[in-house]
Amino acid sequence: MTTFTYHGADGHPLHATTIGADGPPLVLLHGGGPDHHSLLPLARRLADLHTVILPDVRGYGRSVCADPARHTWDQYTCDVLALQDHLGIRSAVLGGTGLGATVTLRTALAHPDRVRAAILIGVEDIEDDQDKEAETAFLDAFAARVLADGVEAAWAPILERFPPVIGAMVRDAIPRSDPASIAAAAAIGRDRAFRGLDELAAISSPTLVIPGTDPRHPRELGEQVAGVLRRGRLAPVAVSADLHTADDLAAAIVPAIRAFLSDPR
Repeated sequence: MTTFTYHGADGHPLHATTIGADGPPLVLLHGGGPDHHSLLPLARRLADLHTVILPDVRGYGRSVCADPARHTWDQYTCDVLALQDHLGIRSAVLGGTGLGATVTLRTALAHPDRVRAAILIGVEDIEDDQDKEAETAFLDAFAARVLADGVEAAWAPILERFPPVIGAMVRDAIPRSDPASIAAAAAIGRDRAFRGLDELAAISSPTLVIPGTDPRHPRELGEQVAGVLRRGRLAPVAVSADLHTADDLAAAIVPAIRAFLSDPR
């Protein structure tokens, strides 16, 4: 396992970890709240097939970024490209959970030549205008609580709404979280990832969709995304309430991911 520093397109220092050394590159992006540690159990189960690269997404873990203006979907996409460029990778399998799944979709849409295949774990809701306004207000309030009371207190009233595995991954990351950076990352709520589901029809990369089961990552959306994508494949497993730890998640989804990676057509 190797940890290294690279720089985003804006020159900001970011951090990542690699596991495995011989296989083709697989970049996995964590969700909003955890850091790369949440995906270590999954990476270890895939390192015999791929060199797995786990960045701390801007704002999380070691990739501290306390400037709200630098938290946009375009910036996160550019960070993925900067990571690939730093490693000399032209094209990679790209995947992620929650926020990481959204970044994966954005990258596959804008830069199809850089995404050989995609893995979406718990696709985030695609809001209409009214719901987007509510999300912005929700994340603004979250950021205010972080700055006033700390990261743990800010998450406390939220995590009960999510499956146990999400709560476990977020709680594990809190001691490694910088409060100002976490508050700044909430500014992503002011940006719009997609205007609608139909935008995803332009994505040409083979894509595995592992749906979620909570209101923020609804199963129905995962099924719809798999149907809209040109080369979408719905996994026979979901991020369910039966999963309690990052190890549980990895054990549940790795068979579907390994099958997809062996034949991503």
